Amino acid sequence: MRESTPRHWQEFWEEADRHGLEDVYDNDGRLVREIAALGPLAGKRILEVGAGTGRDAVALARAGAEVYTLDYVAGSLGLIELAARDAGVTVALVCGDGLAMPFADDSFDVIFHQGLLEHFRDPMPLLRENVRVLRPGGMLVVDVPQTFHYYTVGKQVLIRLGRWFAGWETQFTVGELERLMRDAGTDIARSYGDWMVPGLWYRALRKVVLRHTGKRLPKYPEPIWPLGPLGRSWRRTFGRTRLSLYTTPTIGVIGRKRGSPA
Repeated sequence: MRESTPRHWQEFWEEADRHGLEDVYDNDGRLVREIAALGPLAGKRILEVGAGTGRDAVALARAGAEVYTLDYVAGSLGLIELAARDAGVTVALVCGDGLAMPFADDSFDVIFHQGLLEHFRDPMPLLRENVRVLRPGGMLVVDVPQTFHYYTVGKQVLIRLGRWFAGWETQFTVGELERLMRDAGTDIARSYGDWMVPGLWYRALRKVVLRHTGKRLPKYPEPIWPLGPLGRSWRRTFGRTRLSLYTTPTIGVIGRKRGSPA
């Protein structure tokens, strides 16, 4: 079973850069929407940990936030630098370890990460380090894969076969993630889920076709009628329930650091 290493992720982002980031799905602005819902972004000091392509960081900087990104591989930071330059914004790039971040206590208004926590066999050191550099009353946004989904079944099979692109990773239920964030020193403000459009089967098919034939299927195909309207109706009703958070491929929890703002 492979483990994720700096070399592994360096090679991953180099490959993404060669193939073009237009073929890498983002989170459809989910993290930016969740953070924007917390209040005005202008002047907020925000840190993204494990920054990936930095699309969210760039969007937040464009909205007026003071944004920092931290990653432990240069490949990710290089992509963010290019994206920020193309967007005409400034994003501070920091190469460092998320378990020992080079920031003082109580430094940020918002800290967020997506697709990061699941790579840690013990997630508490990372969450506690997040909380350490968060200001009292500041918000921690953690976005992870959800346990009860067919995505998890397929992922675990590939991990055991040594074929999963990210090496080893785990997953969480919303209740488990909320408990971890409480134990790390936050009070839960809100939890959310996302079903992803297009779905995971189509995303996987598109990647296989591109890799083996060089042909690019549409990144966002037109939904087949009546699936599109039915899906929107489903999200407006069932999607607002607590139960829905045990069915989505990804979930997120937003926690507020305990203590009064300075």
